Amino acid sequence: MPAELKNEPRIDAEEVLGGIVEWVSIESPSHDAKSVNKVVDHVEGQFRGLGLQVDRTPGVNGFGDIMECRTPSEWSQSEGKGILVLAHLDTVHPIGMIEKELKIRREGDSVFGPGIYDMKAGGYIAYYALRHLVRQGKKTKLPVTFMFIPEEEVGSPTSRARIEAAARGHKYALVMEPGRDGDRVVTARKGVGRFVMTVKGRAAHAGVRHEDGRSAILEMARQIVRIEGKTDYARGITCNVGLVKGGTGVNVISAECTAEIDLRVPTAELAEEMTHWFLNLEPIGKDVEVSVEGGMNRPPYQKDAGIAALFEKAQAIYREIGKELKDVPLTGGGSDGNFTAALGIPTLDGLGADGKGAHAAYEQIYYSSLVPRTYLCARLLETLE
Repeated sequence: MPAELKNEPRIDAEEVLGGIVEWVSIESPSHDAKSVNKVVDHVEGQFRGLGLQVDRTPGVNGFGDIMECRTPSEWSQSEGKGILVLAHLDTVHPIGMIEKELKIRREGDSVFGPGIYDMKAGGYIAYYALRHLVRQGKKTKLPVTFMFIPEEEVGSPTSRARIEAAARGHKYALVMEPGRDGDRVVTARKGVGRFVMTVKGRAAHAGVRHEDGRSAILEMARQIVRIEGKTDYARGITCNVGLVKGGTGVNVISAECTAEIDLRVPTAELAEEMTHWFLNLEPIGKDVEVSVEGGMNRPPYQKDAGIAALFEKAQAIYREIGKELKDVPLTGGGSDGNFTAALGIPTLDGLGADGKGAHAAYEQIYYSSLVPRTYLCARLLETLE
């Protein structure tokens, strides 16, 4: 790191890590609203302590609260559309992981903990970046809104509308999801579709009247082969039948079977094509019924001119500390950035800490990424106009 930086005082990596560990220490699986809200309480206190205006919406459908934190008008040099910073406070890990496989610990450059990479480190980095500017008495050129989501890991079903409404009132979106493969951010993501197929057959005794039965499981097996066969790496399409449930007994021809399907596509055109294909699937066997429900959970996030320009600004900032920022031009994972990008809002994703093991029992961030990533976030907040 060069001796002379535009942001003084220096960003303290130990201080950043300490704050991240506080967030990670409060376990917060998506479907545990009470636990998620414990983190929301903690984060709310920190942003109120900085002087931001906080708007907290009570959770619904068993999820935690949605929280928006806005900088006061006197903190920015202009009014109007500003910067939306997105982060989520839920994790995929069940309560208790912090005492088992994901004990908070540091081993060399790696720091482990449940949700530390995806994505409490990124959320805290955004908070610290703003606090870093406040400490220096600096103003941002644009007003900033921080939005913390309670159920991103399950598709943001209760917060999508709030995210999209907020995005329409902002000029840029910065998404604090994990960094990738070193000095990389995300500038495009595949769209995510979720479908449920239900097959109805006819029950019969598997030994005495086998010929009278129409196996829903057999039909589903045939449908699964058909669905998985639609995966086309050249076109960027992947289909995965991830959950299957059917049958009532080993000696009974199954009368019903269901399957949950994950679809990933890189463009809106392919999303429309594949959605139409799924919703119009017909039976393969005789005397069975097939129905499909669902659609696109997250729209594709495509790198357009606005995103390219925002990425170039981020690259220029990274060069200030002697580093070269690159992008992941297309990733299969979805995020809340899909919603903002699909609305045409220039969106830069993957701004959080680098690391590996998202959703895994070895989830970790790299300590060495904390200062560069915090610097990048602080300077984006400071300079975007």
